Amino acid sequence: MRAYSLIAPAKINLYLEIVGDRPDGYHELIMILQSISLADRLYLRPLSVDKIRLHCDHPKVPRDHTNLAYRAAELMFQKFSGPTGVEIIIDKQIPVGAGLAGGSADAAAVLAGIDLMWDLGLTQGELQELGAQLGSDIPFCLQGGMALALGRGEVLSPLPDVDRLFVVLGKYRSLSVSTPWAYNQYRTQFGHTYRQDQAARDMRHQQFSSGALLKALTQLAKGTNQGDGKVSQSLHNDLEQVVLPAYPQVQQLREQFQRLEGSGTLMSGSGPTVFALAESQLAAERIRDAVQAAFPDPDLGVWIARFCRNGVQVV
Repeated sequence: MRAYSLIAPAKINLYLEIVGDRPDGYHELIMILQSISLADRLYLRPLSVDKIRLHCDHPKVPRDHTNLAYRAAELMFQKFSGPTGVEIIIDKQIPVGAGLAGGSADAAAVLAGIDLMWDLGLTQGELQELGAQLGSDIPFCLQGGMALALGRGEVLSPLPDVDRLFVVLGKYRSLSVSTPWAYNQYRTQFGHTYRQDQAARDMRHQQFSSGALLKALTQLAKGTNQGDGKVSQSLHNDLEQVVLPAYPQVQQLREQFQRLEGSGTLMSGSGPTVFALAESQLAAERIRDAVQAAFPDPDLGVWIARFCRNGVQVV
């Protein structure tokens, strides 16, 4: 039984709209998600003992059942009574607590890696169903590329790939934002405004299926100037309304990104990562350098990545 090495890409939210409450306690969402080349690498190998062992070089990553990747391995053991134990080594490159689905990406890689290691032969759909039991972002992290995400984020419709664009990401390493806190704050502050009837929701879904943002991104990737402003106008994240006022550092970072020559700026997920889109590596480097010059803080991490068309991959 062989070992496997897998790449687990991060994701950004190009669009996040909260449209209502769900009976299961989650929120009904409309999102456009995009995989990026900033990625963790995971190594999975079989153990002769019936155990799960998890190792990671990042001090903020737990090694027990509080880690989503560990819980993914536990779920596989519960469902399939695996023939071996598994050792998981995470080479952490995605910032922790960043709103980039780093934990979900790792869990997705564990599901895919154990499926291969135990020769289960699960389909991507079956892996996504397992992933949805653990976290709303995991199905997308398995699929990757660009997708329209509905429900609580687990109902996915693939969108055509736009993989020529670059993204510059900024995050204070010591700063994290609780996702449950962000959604609860939104419910508390704006819950009376986001309920829509079914006809209105269906219209919104149809609008995004038709790809207004996708068309603008495609124009931008082709180097046509007319796509630039349309992208900036189409990027949206409802959670900015609660996170930015509560975290002035994130607000200031976003304002700095917006002043630069990017093609659109947004906070990803529940934050605190802020990103700017760029048409080229050179443009991305200029944005990175300007942000680092404006905020010469060693706690601020700035990364350059590209859009990518894949989720978890074996390497």
